[in-house]
Amino acid sequence: MCGIIGYVGPKPVVPLLIEGLKRMEYRGYDSSGVAVLNGSGIEARRAPGKIAALEAVLDAHPINGYEGIAHTRWATHGAPSERNAHPHLSADGSVAVVHNGIIENATALRGALEELGYKFISETDTEVVAHLVQELFDGPLEEAVLGALTKIEGTYGLAVISSRDPGKIVAARKGSPLLVGVGNGENFVASDPSAILSHTREVVYLDDGDVAVVEKGGYRVIDAHAEPIPRQVDRIQWDLAAIERGGYDHFMLKEIYEQPESVGNTMRGRLILDDGNAKLGGINLTHEQLLSIDNVIITACGTSWHSALIGEMMIEDLCRIPVEVEYASEFRYKNPIVTDRTLCIVISQSGETADTLAAMREAKRRGARTLGLVNVVGSTIAREDDGGVYLHAGPEIGVASTKAFTSQVVALALFTLKLARKRALSVVRGREVAQAMQDLPEQIRAVLATAPAIERIAEQFKGAANFLYLGRGYNFPTALEGALKLKEISYIHAEGYPAAEMKHGPIALIDENMPVVFVAPHDSVFDKVVSNIQEVRARGGRTIAITSRDEPSLAGLLDHEIRIPETEAMLSPILSVVPLQLLAYYIAVRRGTNVDQPRNLAKSVTVE
Repeated sequence: MCGIIGYVGPKPVVPLLIEGLKRMEYRGYDSSGVAVLNGSGIEARRAPGKIAALEAVLDAHPINGYEGIAHTRWATHGAPSERNAHPHLSADGSVAVVHNGIIENATALRGALEELGYKFISETDTEVVAHLVQELFDGPLEEAVLGALTKIEGTYGLAVISSRDPGKIVAARKGSPLLVGVGNGENFVASDPSAILSHTREVVYLDDGDVAVVEKGGYRVIDAHAEPIPRQVDRIQWDLAAIERGGYDHFMLKEIYEQPESVGNTMRGRLILDDGNAKLGGINLTHEQLLSIDNVIITACGTSWHSALIGEMMIEDLCRIPVEVEYASEFRYKNPIVTDRTLCIVISQSGETADTLAAMREAKRRGARTLGLVNVVGSTIAREDDGGVYLHAGPEIGVASTKAFTSQVVALALFTLKLARKRALSVVRGREVAQAMQDLPEQIRAVLATAPAIERIAEQFKGAANFLYLGRGYNFPTALEGALKLKEISYIHAEGYPAAEMKHGPIALIDENMPVVFVAPHDSVFDKVVSNIQEVRARGGRTIAITSRDEPSLAGLLDHEIRIPETEAMLSPILSVVPLQLLAYYIAVRRGTNVDQPRNLAKSVTVE
């Protein structure tokens, strides 16, 4: 959500800032802006809409300088507009601020500043920071920022510049990701490593409470008392090609087609076929600790919550341990039953999801061990969990998650296999599951080969107003995920249900205008799903089914059939979700929506 980029060095700053903003477009935003120290003061340019609108403003009214900050905003306080876009300037124009997060006591601070004579021109919570820094300025910029932070309540990733102390950017983090990019005679601040990857691979990830003072010749990290804090320099391992489209029309389509590789990368070096086991050194759980687990809580949001539902069934099936799946946003506000024998698995593609991070901290506070499943190396969850599994799916740029979802399910299967072999699963059964996992990349390629047929189906249903997705067992969460993908990017209303629940309400919606997608691979509940298909057919509904073999019982019941390879029931969502991703994609393209950056959505939700 939102994007921050800052630069101080010998190069003209505006092209660098615009390049960085464009690299972060995938995160979701509705306005953008830049502020530059031009040698005599601060000049800012802002515009609602896409970055192209900001570029038009800069072409008409250029600014020059070698130090500046920029931002893409996702509206929280105040509508998307030029006056609400960041950066925000102080009343005297000497301070510019960009901010991700929410200042929870902004109303009280605004009132206090207005009593001192400050006038506000925006509706945002961020503008109070610029005025606070001006009010407290009496020495180096970092002292004024530290003083302002003592008065602020909430979450923030901040970057601040001032004409009264040029040559530096002061950055601060609490609950919103921020890093320092370390260059040669130049340095950067960013909320996302993709923004600076073409200039440096050396980064310092800031922790909550850190303040960084970034200058052309170096940087330092300090705490709230201005005491220096050591922070290690990490190296970004992926390259620029990973965040470019590579000939595909959209990042989402590219990432759908990357799934044979991303699933393989999640498993690489972790599957032990001969022993029917998995090797996960990063989980930091001893043999005794694995055996002592009494219950598991999995907490996540959105697509990650759907993968958690699949993980719940895997662990209960193979490990015989009770599992609860919790929305992270609800878990942190209830009184959950957690003990020191509880394992809390937290799932987040970005590793920065605010609710999931808060849920993990709450579980730790109550004594649980925490295990993070994240995709972004160096993310906050990865740094704060007790152990974890990196997905290694590569950067996911499309806002609607695809390859991260399948890699999450694979990571959960790896953990389940390891835990089950420790407890009750035989080596023979373990080998069967491990071999089925090994076969997944080639099977996904076979599913992707059906894309032309799915594209033809999409053409028929692009005008639908509603969709219903039904599945049972492991494929009920797949139905939820298929419905979510469709509504996220095509803006068609879609709902996922357990197929047997159709009779308890949704069947009232079935008519000749209602497309119903059945996720029905041949498994232990297949015959039950066939009965549900018959019920829909009898009421004139239009039926689309994901199946895994030629079934005589389906003769005459389906308008469209998409075939996937057979696999273990617990792994079937990894295959059955791929045609659902493609269906959503092709329908969205035909409806002319912005597939990679759907309206109102952000890639990483770093506020409540």
